[in-house]
Formats: sequence, structure tokens, C-alpha cells
Amino acid sequence: MTAATPSHSARAHSFNAAAAQYAANRPSYPPALFDAIEDLAGRSLTGARIADVGAGTGIATALLRKRGARVVAVEPGEGMAAQFRRTLPDVPVVRGDGNALPLATATADLITYAQSWHWADPARAVPEAVRVLRPGGALALWWNTSALDVPWIAEQQERIRVLFGVDAAGWKGAARDSLAADPSGRLDFTHRQVRWSREVSLDMHLANLGSHSVFLVHGEEHSGAFLDEERTRLLALFPDGVVEETYDVELLVATTA
Repeated sequence: MTAATPSHSARAHSFNAAAAQYAANRPSYPPALFDAIEDLAGRSLTGARIADVGAGTGIATALLRKRGARVVAVEPGEGMAAQFRRTLPDVPVVRGDGNALPLATATADLITYAQSWHWADPARAVPEAVRVLRPGGALALWWNTSALDVPWIAEQQERIRVLFGVDAAGWKGAARDSLAADPSGRLDFTHRQVRWSREVSLDMHLANLGSHSVFLVHGEEHSGAFLDEERTRLLALFPDGVVEETYDVELLVATTA
């Protein structure tokens, strides 16, 4: 039986109660992604002033800092911002979202949205990014997406779609495609894909799944039953309890005039 489709707002706010689970289990990003950002943005991340919007628990923020960037985080959720402060206590984080950035005009070399652009309204968020970026600055958006050419991953994603009535890949794809009609008329996005994988315990894989909004909004009983069934299926595939997750990072970068 397909579950009722949750509202966009409910999904957007669902992470605050599960911020620690999110921080502990979500995948990171490969070094090749940041090489690609530098290539497409036409500048080094070292020394760059970056606003990481929808920063969540700071997964991308921490990696940007390791590349030498000076980062300020923008995060709307109270729970996520609190987890961010525990993880990165020396990084400034301000409450707000991309639709009305709490940042001064022409102050950022790069604005990043790691796994968060689909929560923004492009008609508002694109002009805001253009306002905050310096001339020649860049807007970079990216998503870890499940590699659907890997059979077991495709089958799992189909089970999620059938049960919850949500096609996460299609939903995020629609967010990417919306940029084709950039309302500001000032940005031209270039797309690049970066494949990578990680090996994690089965417990971590299931906790990662459970940290996604579609699971969080449907409650522990409904989501827990699905995850228990997944555990049984995946143990048959990975009897040693180690799961290889494969991702395609979808990257979009545009520079301002």
C-alpha cells in the first residue's frame, strides 16, 4: 500500500529532529567533486569566500574548509544548525534560506548548495544568489544521487517509490531542470557528473536511508517495517554485512558576469 505523499514543507522540516542521525550516516563527497567545482568556476577554493546554503550539519562545509575556503553557513533549521555548531564550532552559521539570503550584496566568491537546492524556490533563490555573488562569482549546486545502473540500488529505489509514492531521483531532477529557465536570465549552468562509492556497515546504510525526509515524515512504525525488510534482503546480497553504496554526484555550476 502506497503511503500518503507528504508536503514539501513537512519534508523540508523533518530533518531537525534527526540531525544527529543525518550527521552520522549521510555520505560525504569525493575530492574529485571539488576539483570539478574549481574547474567549472574558474578559480581555486583556497581563499575563496563561500556561502554554503542549506548547510545542514556541515558535511560539505567541512570539506570546503579543508580546501582552504573561508566559509559562512546558512541554515534554516534549528535542529540542523544546532548539530552544525557542535560539529564545526568555529565556523559561523546564520539562520536563513536561499530565498532571502541574510548576506550583504557582492560579498561571496562562491555560493554552494550541497544536497539542498530542491528546497529552494529558483525564482527567488537565483536572483538572491546573483545579488550576493561578486562579479565573476559562481553558484554551485550538487546532489549525491543513487547510481541506478547498479541493480540492487535500482531495485531498492523502486521499492521506496512504490511504498512511499515518491521518486526522489525524479524530484531532485526536476529541481535541476528548473534551472534551464533561469528567471534572472543571467546564469548559464554547466553540468558535470562525478561517480564515487563508499563501503559501510549494513546498519549505517539503513540509518542513512532512514535519515531521508520521506522516511522521517512517515514515522518510525511505517518506515521501520520497510527498513527491517531491507535488512533481510541486503543480508542475502551482502552476507558479511558490508554494503557498497555507489553514487553519482550531479554538479551544476554557473558564473556571473
